[in-house]
Amino acid sequence: MSGRTGDARSTAWERAVRRGADVLLAAVALLVLTPLLLAIVLSIRLDSPGPALFRQARVGAGRRTFTVYKFRSMRIGGDDAALRDLIAAELRGEDTSSKGSWKIDADPRVTRTGRLLRRTSLDELPQLVNVLRGDMSLVGPRPCLPWEATMFPAEFADRFTVRPGLTGLWQVSGRSTVGTLDMLRMDVEYVRTRNLALDARILLATVPSMLGGDGAR
Repeated sequence: MSGRTGDARSTAWERAVRRGADVLLAAVALLVLTPLLLAIVLSIRLDSPGPALFRQARVGAGRRTFTVYKFRSMRIGGDDAALRDLIAAELRGEDTSSKGSWKIDADPRVTRTGRLLRRTSLDELPQLVNVLRGDMSLVGPRPCLPWEATMFPAEFADRFTVRPGLTGLWQVSGRSTVGTLDMLRMDVEYVRTRNLALDARILLATVPSMLGGDGAR
């Protein structure tokens, strides 16, 4: 691990600007996107039984656990054993890609509406609430699951020195076409070169990436 990473490298001014931008942009986005959010809620409820909003434990800055909010894209009661096996294989350096994608191929847990939400990353819009709460930032490493955090090699520990992000280098660099090890390398690269200009470039690249339909695991 490098001597000073993440927020330790940022000045008080940079931290204040980043947090102010997080709050302002997240609040404006939630307000502007309200009609879209309501339409997504209706689509999810009509497509499959269960709540529209999905809550899940994720690991944030300092390895603290928080509750992340997402739109539900899977059927209730699905098993994540296949995903655990996939991540473990990728961390061993195995090539688990299928047709250029590192996602689970034709995941039976994903609903019809969920496939569209995940392909466009619209399922992650409720995380704007996490940004307002201070659990996340607009830009940062992907908020990982607790069991993933225990599997990640120690060389990638720097990714936990900043708040996870709604978007980040991985999200705008191919997403489903990037394996777990490369994702972790991007996370660490971001943390070690983090600055406001880089955050702005990632934010500007996020919408085209979503429209391109790279999708998420």
